[in-house]
Amino acid sequence: MSGALDIVASVLMVLGALLTALAALGLLRLPDVYTRMHAASKAGALGAGLLLLGAGVASSDLAILVRTLLGIAFLLATTPVGAHLLARAALRQGTAPGESTSIIEYDRHQ
Repeated sequence: MSGALDIVASVLMVLGALLTALAALGLLRLPDVYTRMHAASKAGALGAGLLLLGAGVASSDLAILVRTLLGIAFLLATTPVGAHLLARAALRQGTAPGESTSIIEYDRHQ
């Protein structure tokens, strides 16, 4: 049974590393702060979550697995909120989006 858990943990860690690398590539290649934050918050959080899950499965300890699941829940709850607040602050500060970025304006007086 340990061999199957090792394979599952390895697959989760490789997928997490690939998604994290994709998020890093997005930070380097995307045109402006808004799209870079999107890449970092989506692919980065999912990649880190898969890495945590793979580490929890590899440990073969239920207490560690529960802690990694709590860490994943924390990541998924806080990362999108943080990225939203940073994007909102950048928009209010006057940071211009790239030419290819579309931002829907909203009425600030509502």
